[in-house]
Amino acid sequence: MKVSNLFKNKKVLIIGGIILFLLFIGILGGENPSQSQKQIAEVSQPLAEISEQPIQLNTEKPQEEIQAPLIEEEKPSPQDTPQEETYSVVKVIDGDTIKLENGEAVRYIGIDTPETVHPSKPVQCFGKEASDKNKELVEGKVVKLEKDITDRDKYGRLLRYVWVGDLFVNDYLVREGYAYAYTYPPDVKYSEQFVQAQREARENNRGLWAGCLEQEVAEETPSPPAESTLPEEETNCSYNAYNCSDFSTHAEAQRVFEVCGGVNNDIHKLDSDKDGLACESLP
Repeated sequence: MKVSNLFKNKKVLIIGGIILFLLFIGILGGENPSQSQKQIAEVSQPLAEISEQPIQLNTEKPQEEIQAPLIEEEKPSPQDTPQEETYSVVKVIDGDTIKLENGEAVRYIGIDTPETVHPSKPVQCFGKEASDKNKELVEGKVVKLEKDITDRDKYGRLLRYVWVGDLFVNDYLVREGYAYAYTYPPDVKYSEQFVQAQREARENNRGLWAGCLEQEVAEETPSPPAESTLPEEETNCSYNAYNCSDFSTHAEAQRVFEVCGGVNNDIHKLDSDKDGLACESLP
């Protein structure tokens, strides 16, 4: 049975009960039956109208509590995650340059080792030792490369910091006296670390600091630059007129540096680390 029919039947029973009650009262009171019937009709008429009115039942379900959607934690996309460059080293060219399995040459950032393969320079003091040590550290091994600001040098070589496991190769070569610290902006992420490593090597007379500097400086004969690319009026030592980018080779910068007095009068600031070598990043 439907709920609406059930309520309707209950209302009919209630109305019937009321009518019977009024009849009973009329009989007891001795009223005229016709008059009683008239009264009953007057009462039952509105009751009947009420009984015919539909009963509105609230059948709607209570509104469920609205829950805020869960916000998933935003995960970084693969492009936002820095990718490590890892390669095998197939050849060590010298103390600060290597060749990778993909054919790329890599020049270590922030350091400079004595020359061993330069076409216009003799093998420099401790150059072979630096090259051998670099070979011992990285040749045939997988290295991790870290980029700074500049991607390549003017020779097309990749400029990178190099790691073998937890060993920071650039730092090791300076700290053990196989290389000089050489800062060349804008790639200066570890420059302070390299300067401190060089200070430690020098104070402890490690590697090339055991006598190479004095030997190399003594072999140089101060003379004016033979093929200077600078205007003649700038080849003086009275004011800071140029920097390393004005020279085409290290030898050219070194000669001007020494003509002006070397470390005692580096008016052009060509020797940033005060080791007696000017513009060491030049070929």
